[in-house]
Amino acid sequence: MSGNSGKNPVPVDTNGITPFQQMLASCSGALLTSLFVTPLDVVKIRLQAQKSPFPKGKCFVYCNGLMDHTCVCTNGNSKAWYKAPGHFNGTLDAFIKIVRREGIKSLWSGLPPTLIMAVPATVIYFTCYDQLRAALRVRMGSHAEEAPLLAGALARVGSVTVISPLELIRTKMQSQRSSYRELSEVIHSAVRNEGWRSLWRGWGPTLLRDVPFSAMYWYNYEKGKAWLCKHNNIREPTFAITFISGAVSGSVSILAVLSGQLKLDPVLLTQLCCHVSAVSSKASSSTLSVMIKIVAENGVGGLFVGFLPRVIKVAPACAIMISCYEFGKAFFRKHNQERLLTSTT
Repeated sequence: MSGNSGKNPVPVDTNGITPFQQMLASCSGALLTSLFVTPLDVVKIRLQAQKSPFPKGKCFVYCNGLMDHTCVCTNGNSKAWYKAPGHFNGTLDAFIKIVRREGIKSLWSGLPPTLIMAVPATVIYFTCYDQLRAALRVRMGSHAEEAPLLAGALARVGSVTVISPLELIRTKMQSQRSSYRELSEVIHSAVRNEGWRSLWRGWGPTLLRDVPFSAMYWYNYEKGKAWLCKHNNIREPTFAITFISGAVSGSVSILAVLSGQLKLDPVLLTQLCCHVSAVSSKASSSTLSVMIKIVAENGVGGLFVGFLPRVIKVAPACAIMISCYEFGKAFFRKHNQERLLTSTT
């Protein structure tokens, strides 16, 4: 006998899940991505430190698979995780020796503080993308297939705009070991002298790097996923399909973007962010001035430092993140459908 049992159905959007469920799916994907990708960057940084030791005040880029962070060396001793002693003969040798001498936990050194920024940024980015794509598909009519392109770009602009000031503050605290009160005074001073725009230093080059990649990534991902589903005669993508689509799309997009523009990360972003670690500086910190300085000191090749490591990390990071995210969405979608059926019987 059919009837309403009195239970309220789950309020869902056009994607079949709620925005909160999208956030949970992206959060779980972000954590898993970080767990898998971070060891690669820890080993890379340790190899860099072995080749060229980090002095006090030196900046280096740390990636947890979700976003890049500028880290500042705060002391001259060897107690910091990135200065731990050891001689490595390559990536595999470094993995083995680090685990053997320092324990497996050391492969995730430096991860917790970076997740404070990375997880919220990823949640904002993925949730906004799905919401924007659904809305744009309705409004773009015959051009609905291009919705992922625009949605990806807008979602990235939004997440970068929200996170940039927080990342700048994190770098400032790390470089000067400032208390929250001292940091507040420094921020107020910067805003008073340079205006609110000073809190978004590095925003420009970050957008130049991330927005084109994001637009191309989502467009290629949606196309690749749809083609694989059609090729395999299935309506819903499997975990393997989303994993392959994410890896291929990430690789193609990063190669296309980096071959069509100057390599803005990590060198330029590091220089811009490290500018805030100085107590006072009269030098210009504009993107153009920093680029000119890098070319003058290291040549044009200095703008392309870190090209290969970034390409290598992008494919697994994109594959893990998107497949976990899609798996989470599929789980919640099925859960909502079951609850809806239960509420109508």
